[in-house]
Amino acid sequence: MSAMSHPLFARFYQRISEVMDRAGAAEHRKALTAGLRGRVIEIGAGNGRMFAHYPPQVTEVLAVEPEPHLRAAALDAAQTAPVPIKVIDGLAEDLPAGDGEFDAAVAALVLCTVPDQATALTEIRRVLRPGGQLRFFEHIAAPDPGLLHRTQRLVDATVWPRLFAGCHTSRDTVTAITAAGFVIDEVHRFPFPDSGPPTPARPHARGRATRVPHGQADIAEAILEPREARQRGRDSVHRRRTRPDHGRTGTPAP
Repeated sequence: MSAMSHPLFARFYQRISEVMDRAGAAEHRKALTAGLRGRVIEIGAGNGRMFAHYPPQVTEVLAVEPEPHLRAAALDAAQTAPVPIKVIDGLAEDLPAGDGEFDAAVAALVLCTVPDQATALTEIRRVLRPGGQLRFFEHIAAPDPGLLHRTQRLVDATVWPRLFAGCHTSRDTVTAITAAGFVIDEVHRFPFPDSGPPTPARPHARGRATRVPHGQADIAEAILEPREARQRGRDSVHRRRTRPDHGRTGTPAP
């Protein structure tokens, strides 16, 4: 048993997840699962908001959720899912699955909350077959070292994890995925929601990564690191070109 209970947060999350889906998260979930097939493990399934989006080519989903109130909601959601889903208790850092058991793993808005992100990613890599995919949709550290990034670091060191069940807003999750032995196939970085104030949890990334053998992980990181740097540079140029002039208010534009 995972012995992880956050009843107040669980009630809050069940409400806010519906609002998030109406604001566009449902489309990101749909894009995240597109093209999946075979056996899938979903890490931190929450209340099962992902279940409706799995395509029929998926033969089975093992949905791991440690929080009992959210897990109960996920069990209900699994009853009407379009594919077979088994909801179980478990932690991301100690997944209840064998080596190389799955064709794909899905992590949506969970890698920010796991106590040990590196260990969780190592576990995800372990349960994937060679060439298996990790699909991720996560909020991440702000790309620029400005006010928003400083705010993320401040709230992470004070109130944010206490209020949101261990959530951290300033994690460089894409880099951590690469360091865990994955090749990033594609990544999209964007603010979510795409309007409104720049909250600490607004920067997001959605993408796909492929599990590579241990011997190839260092090579992949050496190849991808400059590629990621070039992409961040292009993203920065694009933001400068497209960012409206908000005046010198000290608040970064999204």
